[in-house]
Amino acid sequence: MAGKEFLDHPMERKIKNPRRIPESTWQTMFERLPQKDQNFFHTGGFGLGLNSSLIALISNNSFRKLLNITQARYSTVAAMSLLPLLTTTVAYEAAVKQSLMTGNLNCEICAMVRGGLVGAVVGFFYPVILALPLNGLLATRYYTAPLPNKENAVRFWVMLSKPVFKKMRFAAFIQVAFGAYLGSRHHDIYLKMIRMPQPGRDPEEIGE
Repeated sequence: MAGKEFLDHPMERKIKNPRRIPESTWQTMFERLPQKDQNFFHTGGFGLGLNSSLIALISNNSFRKLLNITQARYSTVAAMSLLPLLTTTVAYEAAVKQSLMTGNLNCEICAMVRGGLVGAVVGFFYPVILALPLNGLLATRYYTAPLPNKENAVRFWVMLSKPVFKKMRFAAFIQVAFGAYLGSRHHDIYLKMIRMPQPGRDPEEIGE
């Protein structure tokens, strides 16, 4: 449903400014949703974070092979598992879910774009780029591969990253598509929530 269609719905016309609805009212409305919708709303962003963590591990493994690194395996796996997971989950929470639950995101296309951007920037580029300096530091510390001087450093790391990004192109598409899907589904749940009549009240009174 596009933004115009959203505004054309009779219920949404009554809620002219959702930001004025108290937070306690949003929470009450949310708790009246079916349990499966509540569960999906709570856990959707975590799924995007898990994908990000997997991308980070694959990227980390690729850079380790390119730089012949065998040291610090478990510490890098721990870092590359947790940081992208937490960062992506929190970013999606702030950009999409929190905005929906405060009435600041009333457009499905906007929710899809936000979800897709989180999936692309935080869910894909961040974990791949995070793996690069981490393994660069390890290669420098343990002298596992010849590293360039300062003049050629940028070119060297760009060339080193190209095969990794090329290998992960399909993962990038999945993250963008999944992020957009989550944004759309969460917006649908948001619409379902605000269209539910409150007990003992006429639905037309919600916006008053």
